[in-house]
Amino acid sequence: MGIDPGTATTGFGLIRVSGNKFEALDFGLIETDKNGTTGKRLENIFGQVTSILKKFSPDIVAIEKLFFATNAKTAMAVGQAQGVMIFAASRSKIDVVEYAPGTIKKIIAGDGRADKIMVQRALRKVLGAKVRSKAKKRTHFDNAADALAVALCHAIKLKGGEKNG
Repeated sequence: MGIDPGTATTGFGLIRVSGNKFEALDFGLIETDKNGTTGKRLENIFGQVTSILKKFSPDIVAIEKLFFATNAKTAMAVGQAQGVMIFAASRSKIDVVEYAPGTIKKIIAGDGRADKIMVQRALRKVLGAKVRSKAKKRTHFDNAADALAVALCHAIKLKGGEKNG
């Protein structure tokens, strides 16, 4: 299972690895009320991550490492959310690994500075065309795609390879 952490929108993606074949099992978003208190938002994230872990029982959880940008307040909030996600996995007895954004992009798209479109194109090449925004709704599909990329990054890393598109 891959997770792209956030406070308002967290992406999750689950893949199955069978030999050299990779399949997207499920992906989506965990969304919280932007006007909710920090505690309620973190509780919501914990509950939804725990439910996903119970439903799918992944072997491992791969999380995108926190990237410090210019907004320290946002980075701290995302760090809190990430801590709750790691805690949910730990309570479910599932190990967690973390990958830096550049590492994920390099392994998935062959370029550590790849943009979201390049990463999504590479994901579709490996996981198939169904890796798209669901029901043609306006969503934060980027977050779900990033989560699938984190999961696929870990799977490829375990196999000792690098996917170049």
